[in-house]
Amino acid sequence: MSQAGYFTTAQAAGMGFSPELLHYHCRRGRIVRVRRGVYRVRHLPAQDDEQLVELWLWSDRKGVFSHETALALFDLSDALPARVHMTVPAGWSRRRLRVPQLLQLHFADLADEDHQWVGHVPVTAPGRTLRDCVAISLQPDLLRQALEAGLATGRFADGEVEMVRSYVDHFGEAR
Repeated sequence: MSQAGYFTTAQAAGMGFSPELLHYHCRRGRIVRVRRGVYRVRHLPAQDDEQLVELWLWSDRKGVFSHETALALFDLSDALPARVHMTVPAGWSRRRLRVPQLLQLHFADLADEDHQWVGHVPVTAPGRTLRDCVAISLQPDLLRQALEAGLATGRFADGEVEMVRSYVDHFGEAR
């Protein structure tokens, strides 16, 4: 699986790179340390989603991009979240984490069918994304837009949209 040139210290160790060798390549400019435990091969071309890859690796590859971030990645709405939304396992809520400032964490155990890949990163499936957005009371106009775009492109099954439709119908006109 491609990670846009990013890798973790643990992945490097698994490939036989000692901490000293990793540090040597950083000093030589071949590898760049982007955050604690996350590195990037310098000579590889930049990717559109590389900031997301970096955050995903921060989560030890357990996080899944969700909520408004998932809407944007699926191009389902004009949502432009101020922070990147990621769902991590529910057990992480008890951890003391140094969460990157850009990241908004949500805690839930996701089933395999609740996520898929967009580019280099895992993202909650469109139906799950809609349910998550309703749960955080996302603006009804953004949900309506996502619902219409998803239905037009065949991203949702009929059973996935009823809760969103009722939410939009109930709150969508109240302004």
